[in-house]
Amino acid sequence: MIPFSVLDLAPVTVGSDAGQALRNTLDLARHAERWGFRRYWLAEHHGMAGIASAATAVVIGQVAAATTHIRVGAGGIMLPNHAPLVIAEQFGTLAALFPGRIDLGLGRAPGTDQLTARALRRNLAASAEEFPQDVIELMAYLGPPDPTQPVRAVPGEGTQVPIWILGSSLFGAQLAAALGLPFAFASHFAPAQMQQAIDLYRAQFRPSQQLQSPYVMVGYNVFAADTDAEAQLLASSMQQAFVALRSGRPGKLPPPAPGYLDSLSPMERAMLEQVLSCSAIGAPDTVQARMASFIEQVRPDELIITSQMFDHPARLHSYEIVAAVHAALSA
Repeated sequence: MIPFSVLDLAPVTVGSDAGQALRNTLDLARHAERWGFRRYWLAEHHGMAGIASAATAVVIGQVAAATTHIRVGAGGIMLPNHAPLVIAEQFGTLAALFPGRIDLGLGRAPGTDQLTARALRRNLAASAEEFPQDVIELMAYLGPPDPTQPVRAVPGEGTQVPIWILGSSLFGAQLAAALGLPFAFASHFAPAQMQQAIDLYRAQFRPSQQLQSPYVMVGYNVFAADTDAEAQLLASSMQQAFVALRSGRPGKLPPPAPGYLDSLSPMERAMLEQVLSCSAIGAPDTVQARMASFIEQVRPDELIITSQMFDHPARLHSYEIVAAVHAALSA
């Protein structure tokens, strides 16, 4: 059975704050390590009241310090927001503190709205079109020490922190294949081009010093509970958040709403069915059947699971069920 990992957006719930969200992140990470998940990734988003992981490298350091062996990383760092040297120094520092445990996933979206993106940019001319060159520059900073290199990342050089390319389109697949890097597809919220991107990546992959054969991780939503009805109710928090986001009204993660799907317009319901099509919602048997079918169909090398729930104990229980599903599928 392929490895399972965790993607955490450090959700800030209605009535709570970022401090509690980050304490929940540390608690989930400790449980995820004990339950056998391969890695624990955090995502960079800015200006969003419902996500507390904006300072991604800082949170990664806290998670790595709170655990002992699970891999910890970024899923991802939105590289157009940063100078590659700064990211090399940040992740070089993390690698020095936690050797052999740090991953660096890179994306080319800003992870925010256009005004906030302009405020974040290292200069106003920076753009996503420079992403491939920025990735290559960052790889050079983290690579073997080169005495002829005029600019050095200290800490950073020689750490060779594993770099991943993140994407939700064919662009990321092509870049990851050309550079010989592992590829993580954001199918947990943008599944439309998933299979086409995976096929393209595997067909065009060129071996590199980091990776000899293609390696694909795909995002997957799980809302697991003791019963199908309870899981459907818990999933309504994320469903509300998606509708609000697509309507231009992002906010904190709301509490579950009984009968929420029935309150939606046909257009809103169709949107949710599309963006959340890579999901398993239900009791353990339901989740196991759905996940087994998805893995057989898509053939990923790894799944990274996100479970955005309002109630923290319910979210822990959902991941506990996922860990039991993994054990059952591995038997």
